[in-house]
Amino acid sequence: MFDPREACFTARYRYNSDIRRCFCSRGRLARLKTSAVKPQYERVTIPEGCSIRVYHRQLAQIPFEWHHHPEYELTLTMNSRGRRFIGDHIADYSGDDLVLVPPDMPHTWASTEPIDASAPQVAIVVWFSGDWARRIADCCPEFASLRILLRRGAPGLRFSSEAAALMRERMAALLDASPRVRLGAVLDVLAQLAEADSEPLASPAAHSRAAKVGGASAQRSGLAAGLNQFVDGDDSAGSASRAARQKTGGTAAMPGGSASEAERLSRVLDLLDRRFHEPLRIAELCEVANLSERSLHRYFMRHLGESVGRYLSRLRIGYATRQLTDTTWPVALIAAKAGFPNLANFNRQFLAARGMTPSAYRRFFETHGRAPKDAAAAPQDLQMRPPSLEKSGRRSRRVPPA
Repeated sequence: MFDPREACFTARYRYNSDIRRCFCSRGRLARLKTSAVKPQYERVTIPEGCSIRVYHRQLAQIPFEWHHHPEYELTLTMNSRGRRFIGDHIADYSGDDLVLVPPDMPHTWASTEPIDASAPQVAIVVWFSGDWARRIADCCPEFASLRILLRRGAPGLRFSSEAAALMRERMAALLDASPRVRLGAVLDVLAQLAEADSEPLASPAAHSRAAKVGGASAQRSGLAAGLNQFVDGDDSAGSASRAARQKTGGTAAMPGGSASEAERLSRVLDLLDRRFHEPLRIAELCEVANLSERSLHRYFMRHLGESVGRYLSRLRIGYATRQLTDTTWPVALIAAKAGFPNLANFNRQFLAARGMTPSAYRRFFETHGRAPKDAAAAPQDLQMRPPSLEKSGRRSRRVPPA
């Protein structure tokens, strides 16, 4: 059975007490002294050049991973039997199980066996922002029904087997190498699900608790979206993240009065966004997050998959990239304004990130009227999960591709 120690996570959320009974053997149950399992925060990043994120998960066994995130999640689980946990909802599942999970609703699947023992258990996961879906509904009348889907999805939804079959038929497009093809398939699926039969899962009380957490998460996700674009060189991102800060007046505390992992990380990202061009010391970042240097490094590696220094370097390179195309400033001035006092170091880092020197990048833009594609950029690996929940023990359970 499942080890109850895997359920000791970091963010606060009360849950149905049956979860302990389901996953703790007699005797071990007494070791859990609190009335709440704490779901882990998962930071979901949308890849550069994409509006949504698709994850193709193949496992010998789906582990119990009680977690939450501020994005909507649409998950189709196949060739698997086990238990599904959405907020305070607990039920068995089998075969093609299609569920929409709302923002910040703790959830997990935990399998007991595959239906076909010779094949892996599979989950097709689609993450998308509620704001993005509402903007699509506002500007495209063909997708106005997405607003209905989001409203119906507040407690989480399980869709009919017919709806699951429709999504299964679109697997090839959902897993296509082209982001445009994947986006088209996701929009088509969401539009059909808005009119499909479904049943609500979590109780109104669970939805209310998730909504309270989501108030702070909405601030985090808006800021994170701006930061992600800002890092990758989108000119609108800096103003987007600044607008998010002005609107929220800073970072809100999570329920319970103590800063969660997500809140601490958000404070540091906010500081880096505002002062990336300065010679920042790690001690300043640790003070903002109220963390030790070791803990801060662990947070970055867990949720961003890279060190503080690597993230800061990408932030500076993103700023410099925009200035090379938007201004006529000398390269040395751009380097200094981006936070690189040493021009040779800037040239080396820019070359590693963009595949050409800053001067060559500017010449290409002037000649072709567009920015070159990054030589260092690689196509998105749909079998790569956001790093927050990845641990060495869990990576080993991933089924290698045939």
